[in-house]
Amino acid sequence: MTGESLNITQANLHKLQTLFPDIFSEGKIDIEKFKATFTDDINFANERYVLNWAGKADAFKVLQIPTTATLKPQPDQSINFDTTQNVFIEGENLEVLKVLQKAYYGKIKVIEIDPPYNTGNDSFIYPDSFKENKADYEKRIGDKDEEGYLMKEGMFRKNSKDSGHYHSNWLSMMYPRLFLAKNLLRDDGVIFVHIDDNEVHNLRMVMNEIFGEENFIECITWNKRVPKNDKGIGNIHEYILIYVKNNSLRHEFLMQKNGLEDIDELVQKQKKKKVSLKDAEDEIQKLYNKKGYDRGITLYNSLDKDFRLWGKINMSWPNADTFGPRYEVKHPKTGKAVKIPDRGWRWKEDTFNDAAGIKDGNFKSIVELHDGTFMCGKIWFDKDENTQPSSINYLDEVHSLLLRSVLSLKSDGGIEVEKLFEGKSIFSYPKPTSLVSLLLKSLASNDNGIFLDFFSGSGTTAHSVLELNNEDNGNRKFILVQLPEPCEESSEAFKAGYKTIADIAKERIRRVIKKIETEKLEAEKKKAGELQLITHNSTLITDNGFKVFKLSPSNFKIWRGNEITEENLVTQLDAFTNPVREESKTENMLYELMLKAGFSLTDKVETKEKFYSVNDGELIIALEEINQKIIDSIIAAQPKKVITLDNLFTGNDQLKTNTVLQMRDAGIDFKTI
Repeated sequence: MTGESLNITQANLHKLQTLFPDIFSEGKIDIEKFKATFTDDINFANERYVLNWAGKADAFKVLQIPTTATLKPQPDQSINFDTTQNVFIEGENLEVLKVLQKAYYGKIKVIEIDPPYNTGNDSFIYPDSFKENKADYEKRIGDKDEEGYLMKEGMFRKNSKDSGHYHSNWLSMMYPRLFLAKNLLRDDGVIFVHIDDNEVHNLRMVMNEIFGEENFIECITWNKRVPKNDKGIGNIHEYILIYVKNNSLRHEFLMQKNGLEDIDELVQKQKKKKVSLKDAEDEIQKLYNKKGYDRGITLYNSLDKDFRLWGKINMSWPNADTFGPRYEVKHPKTGKAVKIPDRGWRWKEDTFNDAAGIKDGNFKSIVELHDGTFMCGKIWFDKDENTQPSSINYLDEVHSLLLRSVLSLKSDGGIEVEKLFEGKSIFSYPKPTSLVSLLLKSLASNDNGIFLDFFSGSGTTAHSVLELNNEDNGNRKFILVQLPEPCEESSEAFKAGYKTIADIAKERIRRVIKKIETEKLEAEKKKAGELQLITHNSTLITDNGFKVFKLSPSNFKIWRGNEITEENLVTQLDAFTNPVREESKTENMLYELMLKAGFSLTDKVETKEKFYSVNDGELIIALEEINQKIIDSIIAAQPKKVITLDNLFTGNDQLKTNTVLQMRDAGIDFKTI
């Protein structure tokens, strides 16, 4: 109850929308459609097939505004800062993507993102109507509290379904980010985008516009949760759209095989041996179990009496005449026989009993859940015996989790994060690493590619990359971007000391690295048969570290000649003569100049006498002092490019003139700032 009288206009609009939903768009009447439906005035302006929405022009304006921001290194929050090739960036992802354009253009192998789904309850950043100028926009998205954390009310706006621009706001948020992301992909690059029913239709259209309809590969459907025995239709699916940068290049995705190539090969051998169906099935099941795959297999005779491998994708019984087996299953609570499905059971009786934890006809354990259903091993029973039980594919930890005081089911991703954080529920609904790993290792080639996630959340992509590298000795590298979105003060994360989601992600990466190293050390000790502690070895995993950076204002004052007034003339002249901000640190300036010169955040940096050498002398940056001796040393290193601060030559114009000439004679690109 709102305490307000009936809104007659809204009530009438609701009635009209019930009768004629086709004339409404985002909850408002579309005048062109209204006229076409009820009058002879049929005139659709600019008829063509195009994706359009309220605010698309503003989204383009936001996309086209260059940024002066930079990334400030945070060595104290990093692991192996000087040697690692992995990067975590804390900051607003649109600005970060702009910052990365020059240094990473065409260098990213895979983009894996899980953006806001626009459920009506989430908040995110999208362009305003562009009445504000750039300075006001930058101020708003940079609002911080007294401790320097970005303020949620300063950046995020809740996109309620009651909004007249509900879908438009989401599209305005996604479009510029996806556009900039495409620039970063290699020609053979791939992008995976997670989404649900709220925006999957719009995402497909916006991806077609940015990446090209011809570069669409597939829309994968996966179960985000275990289906209950719903009387109606349960919403259990999410989607992953896959696009490539250039479909004229060779792309292989191995998800269908899912590591079962050895089993395929064994099937062929069994066919040649002409053994019985049961013997062949037993042999293949042994290999299946040895591989540790999640799903069982069944061999069957086709019409041509040939062996076929079945069970890679689903577990439906293939024989339409006999379907599955039929046997009695008693309900764990009532003891009455459960209704047998029309097509029979999915599993053989022994397999079912094992999954349900049945011994001597009785369940080993029965857990009654909060909604009246029952968990027995890995089998879920409804409240009564009138519906069939269903299987649940959970991690081993599910049993202990279900016995906690709050009996709620958690996804594999939630269990993973809880286990890392000693049982604390730090992050809601993270994607399981098993899903992300499947996507990442589906790519046929395992080169030294960079994997980018600019909606990183709790850091699942980094977790997956580190685990995969540990499994196959790969050399994948990750770049994660996460906004320092504040955790709610009532949340378990905040109480545990994590003020932002970015803090959670950084700590998760640290714990994953520690876990991998610990397990590797234990394996090494066991293998060597040694009892003493083995000395730490940095080669335990390919790259056991990550660099942390924070999105920050430029270290240099910005010259705005077209904005000079009598009031700011002195300030602008100061920016011209002394461009370095007072609070700027040398290391911060170093990385800003590297990025703006097109070098990556992980390029090798060596500290020489009074200057920095990047990529074994390819770029030299001098920020502290300059004299003829230093200039001679720089020229002797034969760099391709040299950058120095202009104010290092203050009072010595002759030295600057000579330096310019010497650099030119040596074929060196020389710049001052």
